[in-house]
Amino acid sequence: MKKLAIFLLLNLFLSNMFAQQSADTLKTKTNLKIATQVIPDRTDRNNNFYDNEETYVLPMQELIITGEIENPGKVDFSKLTKRSVIVKEALLKHDTSNQFIGAYRYDGYSLFDILNDRILKKKNATDFRPIIDLFVEIENNRGEKVLLSWGEIYYPNFLHNVIIATEVMRIVPSKTKDLWPLPTESKLIVGQDLISERNISSPVKITIISYDRSYKVNRDINPLVSAQVNVYSGENKIDSFSSIPGSLQSETLHTIFYGKGRGIHSTQPFSGVYLKEYLAGKIKFNQKNLRTGLVVCAGIDGYRSVYTFSEIMNRSDQAEIMLVPCPEEKDGGKFRIFPSCDFFSDRAVKALSEIRFENK
Repeated sequence: MKKLAIFLLLNLFLSNMFAQQSADTLKTKTNLKIATQVIPDRTDRNNNFYDNEETYVLPMQELIITGEIENPGKVDFSKLTKRSVIVKEALLKHDTSNQFIGAYRYDGYSLFDILNDRILKKKNATDFRPIIDLFVEIENNRGEKVLLSWGEIYYPNFLHNVIIATEVMRIVPSKTKDLWPLPTESKLIVGQDLISERNISSPVKITIISYDRSYKVNRDINPLVSAQVNVYSGENKIDSFSSIPGSLQSETLHTIFYGKGRGIHSTQPFSGVYLKEYLAGKIKFNQKNLRTGLVVCAGIDGYRSVYTFSEIMNRSDQAEIMLVPCPEEKDGGKFRIFPSCDFFSDRAVKALSEIRFENK
């Protein structure tokens, strides 16, 4: 018993010593409150790399939801479950290079949950009922705005990856002990972004919007084939193609192709080129386009889906959107869009006739 007591006292002493050393190492010029309900594991008692440091509370702003919904109003965070996202943040530097900011675990409330009980009231529902042309505009208390497609929130293979962060923890390298700068306000975190330009601070307003360009819907086209794809930037036609440029590398992605309505379509792989490789050089990769750029893919029958520029051009997960040639297809040829990032196939446009980029 005496040996056990000595062992326990020694263990407690060492734990306190390591904790004090870590606290001294992590001293920072901040007035942020420490989240006392989250106890850091500074002696690696478990296998979790993402609980080793202090968690800091980020002051929240009131968040309002408005737009094309029947029940606009303030978000009641007390009813929501907290989620965690781990990210390596970097920002553009002069639109030509990247500047690493730091690695963090953010805790907060996912947009999936925040928007879950909002009843959609699409302005264009009479002409186009599918919800794949929806996007959300998120604004902060400084007037900065970013866009997210509805697909990024509700269709991805991995849910709850976009959150309003209310707490933050540095992910500190065990050898270098680099102390990444701490944010000081609540923050939108888009976990799948490689460059973190959409991670704006203090979001206060979310607006749900349907894409407002009109397309003629014709479901009686037979055969459903579009021989050419026209490409626009705003109202300006910048390209058209009837075959995939030979300079682009062909890729093959294996998939289970599953629709929200009709279930399983196929288990066959898709071969084509990454849409980001085709658009690179045609559309500038800059802060404005990453934050508020949309890319709309439309079929000859009027079916269309909305993507953000960032989700096509700026992914950290390599779950790419693919441009697929299918010249032999009589039901959906000559080109298709395949989003490998999505669980459902609904944003996969067939008989592709138009790709249009614009800033909102």
